[in-house]
Amino acid sequence: MLWIILGQTPLPQATTQELHWKMKKSFSRSTLRGQKGFSEIGLKLEMVSQDALRRTIFPLGGLTKQFVKKIAAENRLHHVLQKKESMGMCFVGKRNFEHFLLQYLQPRPGHFISIEDNKVLGTHKGWFLYTLGQRANIGGLREPWYVVEKDGVKGNVFVAPRKDHPALYRDLLRTSRVHWITEEPPAALVRDKMMECHFRFRHQMALVPCVLTLNQDGTVWVTAVQAVHALATGQFAVFYKGDECLGSGKIVRLGPSAYTLRKSQHRGGVAIENPSDGPEDGPGLRPLP
Repeated sequence: MLWIILGQTPLPQATTQELHWKMKKSFSRSTLRGQKGFSEIGLKLEMVSQDALRRTIFPLGGLTKQFVKKIAAENRLHHVLQKKESMGMCFVGKRNFEHFLLQYLQPRPGHFISIEDNKVLGTHKGWFLYTLGQRANIGGLREPWYVVEKDGVKGNVFVAPRKDHPALYRDLLRTSRVHWITEEPPAALVRDKMMECHFRFRHQMALVPCVLTLNQDGTVWVTAVQAVHALATGQFAVFYKGDECLGSGKIVRLGPSAYTLRKSQHRGGVAIENPSDGPEDGPGLRPLP
């Protein structure tokens, strides 16, 4: 996807939501969520400043990837048609991801530990090599195990025996200070301190209905209507209202997993997985029967 940043010509704030253009200037904060082929734009534009967005044009306009390939076929640009989709890390190319990272980071050996009984199942070269939901290749074990938690202090990686294990599902997260594309939080959120909208944190994932709770420091709690699979700190939660992208915030804290909540219910008490954030813990504290 090509972006072009225009010069210093003063332009109005990006607020209109035009959907059809050829060489289109970006006067819109919309992510074109309703148009096929534009599901990734929200995860690329949601951190762009309003000043830059007012000066941005899209050379391919409203053309979908499929239509661009059709044009390429008509013009015999076979190298374009034969190029495979890129699903890995941009600019890294096809290579062993673990080996690539260990060229720049010192190994930090630790253990793979079962989340269910704390049994040590194997060893690894560094907790930073794994992401939540990823299959953990543990030597000597035939059955698949999946990463559900990481302890960056002790260096251990906790795993579960199923990809759909409840330890991978959460319905609560907190972000860093949110970058709002229109430079200000939505009026309804400022007025009520809460607002219904949708969010996603991965390219092409379905939008998840949620409720935002605004904190005094500009961060937000995000409470999903249903538990979400493989949330992880460091990812960006991108917020939508209808077809409009509102902005995003980096995920800095996660609420308790469904597995932790289930165990806490058996014991009775309050489910907390992370240290207290002070008086704005709000949705993160959950009294249990």
